[in-house]
Amino acid sequence: MSNKDFIDIDIAKVDIQRSERNGYPEVIYGEGKTADQIIEISKVLLSKDKTVLATRVSEEKISEIYKAFPDAVYDKEARCMSLNKKDTKKPDSYIAIVTAGTSDIPVAKEAAFCADVFGNNVECIYDVGVAGIHRLFACLDTIRNAKVIIVIAGMEGALASVVCGLVDKPVIAVPTSVGYGTSLNGITALLSMLNSCASGLSVVNIDNGFGAAYNASMINHL
Repeated sequence: MSNKDFIDIDIAKVDIQRSERNGYPEVIYGEGKTADQIIEISKVLLSKDKTVLATRVSEEKISEIYKAFPDAVYDKEARCMSLNKKDTKKPDSYIAIVTAGTSDIPVAKEAAFCADVFGNNVECIYDVGVAGIHRLFACLDTIRNAKVIIVIAGMEGALASVVCGLVDKPVIAVPTSVGYGTSLNGITALLSMLNSCASGLSVVNIDNGFGAAYNASMINHL
């Protein structure tokens, strides 16, 4: 890459042409970065009039970031921050985000925040897991009318297979680290989703609401 493709600020080589290659600007992963590092990377992206999206930003860090960017938009449940969000025309279609339990909502919030920044309409449906499957059936119309569906579940991760067997749309499964001992911090749900017999199911990493939103956004914009 030439220096026209990235800007080297010592702590990071900020990719300023990612949106031209991939459709979306570089996203800042906030976990493991200091508030000052997030601020410096954001300044570079803003200097090129890019939308800034940072994930896994703690409340402690955002309090420092607000000092540099008072207009930052932050969702503490999603742990996401955005700046300079573009008012792009959204597709008429929408992404449905479905959680098995209330404990999965933080991951759903991350997915919804990111999907919104990427220019999508989103419908969120919470707490419709297999322990009370009738709750899911009451929401099936909204789920089936989506262009793409994100299903978020911990424990044994069964909801993704169930939903995928009821719809004719692509389903993206997100295992979460929710559950008791042998859930193994999400590994049990991950393996269950990877071994699903339901066709049309793809799986992202544990707690990766961002990754699911990115994938769903690309599908929704096709």
